[in-house]
Amino acid sequence: MGGMSLGTLSVENLSIELTLPRTSAADRRPQQIPIVSSVSFQVDPGAIVGLFGESGCGKTTLALALLKLLPPTRYSVRGSVRVGDREILALTERELESIRGAEISMVFQDPLLSLNPVMRVKDQVAEVLRAHKITGTSPAELLTLVGLPPSARILNAYPHQLSGGERQRVAIAQALACRPRIVIADEPFTALDATKVVELLSLFRRLKEKLGASFLVISHSPGILARIADQVLMMRSGTIVDRGTPQQVFRNLTGAVQRGDVHGV
Repeated sequence: MGGMSLGTLSVENLSIELTLPRTSAADRRPQQIPIVSSVSFQVDPGAIVGLFGESGCGKTTLALALLKLLPPTRYSVRGSVRVGDREILALTERELESIRGAEISMVFQDPLLSLNPVMRVKDQVAEVLRAHKITGTSPAELLTLVGLPPSARILNAYPHQLSGGERQRVAIAQALACRPRIVIADEPFTALDATKVVELLSLFRRLKEKLGASFLVISHSPGILARIADQVLMMRSGTIVDRGTPQQVFRNLTGAVQRGDVHGV
């Protein structure tokens, strides 16, 4: 794996188990529930990879594990997650501070929850810049990058005063503050109307070209991933069951549904 590009995300044999507390003194050990089993894939520089699957199949848990964000007291994570030549799972929390946001960042599913409800937009974006000691970039510039007009209305707004699409773009602006090479977007199209979905798809394509970043985009919508992804990983019950171009994967899925091998997603 030596010499791997800094913009490459490589995952090998990643398994995640949820630890349930012992229910009685007679239990010798906590119960381990498998969530993700032996998942391997790679996101190359400048690529958009889609992770597709039904709700509850383990997509978000997998995404959180890639940044080592799962609480270690509740989850057991085994395998390898490499960003360039660095093994994420082996790093301490202090070491991860210089990587999260700077080299690999995440756009969470619900910006109304991930954004601070009592901070104005300009202060939230500025806080990320200060935390990573980024100079020469302003909140207005980052908002412009993601297609939001840096008007007084946007800059001075609290999250609840923005539309769903505007909040999502603010969250993306935060994720891009350090110009990371890899961005994980967890269901970024949730609760957006069709017009906003199309606009966000166009934004991801522009960011890929402008920044040269790679994206892992998580979605349960085949139509969305078919329009944006270079490659698709299909996940079911915690494992990757198919991979390929969107056309290949979704053609296989349609055939499986028609045969009754799966019951849709």
